[in-house]
Amino acid sequence: MAAPGEEEDVMARYRSPLVSRYASAEMAYNFSERKKFGTWRRLWLYLAQAEKSLGLPITDEQIREMEANLDNIDFKMAAEEEKKLRHDVMAHVHTFAHCCPKAAAIIHLGATSCYVGDNTDLIVLRDGFDLLLPKLARVISRLADFAEKYADMPALGFTHYQPAQLTTVGKRCCLWIQDLCMDLQNLERARDDLRFRGVKGTTGTQASFLQLFEGDHSKVEELDRLVTAKAGFKRAYMVTGQTYSRKVDIGVLAVLASLGASIHKICTDIRLLANLKEIEEPFEKDQIGSSAMPYKRNPMRSERCCSLARHLMTLVMDPLQTASVQWFERTLDDSANRRVCLAEAFLTADIILSTLQNISEGLVVYPKVIERRIRQELPFMATENIIMAMVKAGGNRQDCHEKIRVLSQQAAAVVKQEGGDNDFIARVRADSYFSPIHKQLESLLDPSSFTGRAPQQVAKFLKEEVRPVLIPYQSKMGGKIELTL
Repeated sequence: MAAPGEEEDVMARYRSPLVSRYASAEMAYNFSERKKFGTWRRLWLYLAQAEKSLGLPITDEQIREMEANLDNIDFKMAAEEEKKLRHDVMAHVHTFAHCCPKAAAIIHLGATSCYVGDNTDLIVLRDGFDLLLPKLARVISRLADFAEKYADMPALGFTHYQPAQLTTVGKRCCLWIQDLCMDLQNLERARDDLRFRGVKGTTGTQASFLQLFEGDHSKVEELDRLVTAKAGFKRAYMVTGQTYSRKVDIGVLAVLASLGASIHKICTDIRLLANLKEIEEPFEKDQIGSSAMPYKRNPMRSERCCSLARHLMTLVMDPLQTASVQWFERTLDDSANRRVCLAEAFLTADIILSTLQNISEGLVVYPKVIERRIRQELPFMATENIIMAMVKAGGNRQDCHEKIRVLSQQAAAVVKQEGGDNDFIARVRADSYFSPIHKQLESLLDPSSFTGRAPQQVAKFLKEEVRPVLIPYQSKMGGKIELTL
């Protein structure tokens, strides 16, 4: 700690890299102290306005005083009050009251700490989703453009990471897009399912408000409705304890963890393709891949996504554990945990979406490398076509099968034992047995004839399932993203 009067050296204190190194300014602000405590003051204002409209003795002057000081927060005073009171909400009640002396008596009237705490959390979660959704839509849009561009380009498919039948570069990208479209739907649903905690009192019974309104249940219900609407929510949870159910946090972090899994898979694929030299993420002109090996072009953006996605996927365990141990109406062992996991989940999701957008905007494809790999594997895949062509030319299927078996094993030995190229087709050309189809070999080996309906699937998928879900985000699709680190 810095001595009194000395300027604190921020470099001498731990700072979360999620904020100091990676996250967007918008998401960092969403989980900032200023956003949090400014929202607390707005919630106290909403409560006072609603209570006044329902007949409680609150004056216009008190309301105007609160309105004028919503962002006039003395953070130093609040910190001193909290150190003295050991209670963050009461520290900020006192701090707000200090600059609103006329309204001091009615700030937080009838409320419990969770009125501002939990309701603010729900506002921040909602706003966090509103920041993530356009970013996810932009990533889908960029990848859709990439898939459309390379819809017809044949590429070797892999199952078990072993050579399999051909696909296309665009079709493989559609596998990524489909997962992200599921995530978009899940995030939209989780956002829309959020409700407000509302005005519920200390154990959720609204007893304090019922007393304020002298037993008038309809006014208590109207108070809840009015404040919920002022906060921008359509519904509030009908029943709560002191807090809203912590299962809500599970639902929020579960969809973010699922997004993390999708991005981890996509970026792992890109890392593997970079090793094969088929596709690379963007690489800056002055970027250094390795301090010791100047030739290296490490997929550092994809590696960052995988690294942070791994963290995002683990965070869902926090609300699962928390929800399971909330005794009766609530226990306070949720508080410190939620300060960490909720913010980190959104910050991490924000970072990996920004990074993946940057990757998807600059993916580099190497067609010649892809073609070479196809040439290495396609001859073996074409054996069935060769057999069928020989049979049509009058050959015997079993004889042809045996000839191909021998030649393919010889070619495989050249590849595996000698490190040479696949010369199976050269062996077929040199064997007079196959002379009836020698002129057909080029057409029999056309890679596009092995990709099935991949190009058509890409076109149909993008037109019917991808582009329509992006329409609500169309106005936010512009602009490339540059990474500072």
